[in-house]
Amino acid sequence: MYKARPDRPVTLPLLSLRLPLAGWVSFLHRVSGVLLFLCLPLALLALDRALSGPEAFDAVRDTLAQPTARLLALAAVWALAHHLFAGIRHLLMDLHFGVSLATARRSALAVALGGGLVALVTAWRLFA
Repeated sequence: MYKARPDRPVTLPLLSLRLPLAGWVSFLHRVSGVLLFLCLPLALLALDRALSGPEAFDAVRDTLAQPTARLLALAAVWALAHHLFAGIRHLLMDLHFGVSLATARRSALAVALGGGLVALVTAWRLFA
């Protein structure tokens, strides 16, 4: 039977960790960056096709009118808003603005609410 050595690193159960809001905002900053990176080829492909002619533009518009495409667009808008707000927060903290615990908590809340609000307004416009 295998016996773990005490000097080996311990694998943490990531789903059971309790992160503060600032930790979640930082984690979601990374997730939103990955989502933006993955959405970029799709957005460029749609732009390329839409600019190739009137019929292709209508086809892209019809594709983007589908519920799945609207959900993907909503995720991309949330990712862009969250990444922008969290990036500004990180830049300000790099300049030593808002590094106290209370200010960092407020700025994390502002980032979370700001990204959520942009996504909510976008959802209202997309699905209304």
